[in-house]
Amino acid sequence: MGQVRAVTQRSIAATAAQVLDALGDYKAVRPQVLPAQYTDYTLVEGGSGAGTIASWRLHATEKRVRDVRATVTAPAPGTLVETDANSSLVITWTVEPEGADASRATVEAVWTGATGIGGFFERTFAPKGMNRIHDELLAKLAAHVESR
Repeated sequence: MGQVRAVTQRSIAATAAQVLDALGDYKAVRPQVLPAQYTDYTLVEGGSGAGTIASWRLHATEKRVRDVRATVTAPAPGTLVETDANSSLVITWTVEPEGADASRATVEAVWTGATGIGGFFERTFAPKGMNRIHDELLAKLAAHVESR
């Protein structure tokens, strides 16, 4: 089994604090910026940053759907980590300043992939699909914070 990794970045015309606050708002903002591949989003506990627990279904492909129950931690300034209780999936969000009124948001999704030929195809194609999903989420996040 190999580790599969997908990384997506976006520059956003808002301060790092504004972006991180919006990203960590699992109650109001997160449901607004999730792309169609995220369904059945439910806030289980908390709602703001570390300590939050949320669940959703992630439709990576038409046939590949993950039931995610994510616990959020903030191990470092500018970072939120969503760890799935149902799989090896870990999604790390990092927001860094990029000038006075701009920032760079990075999302990294890592999980343990399948073995054999299925694992080869997963390592080859899954990161591209996950990057498309997260690129759309970051675009919606950018539109949200840039409109304020």
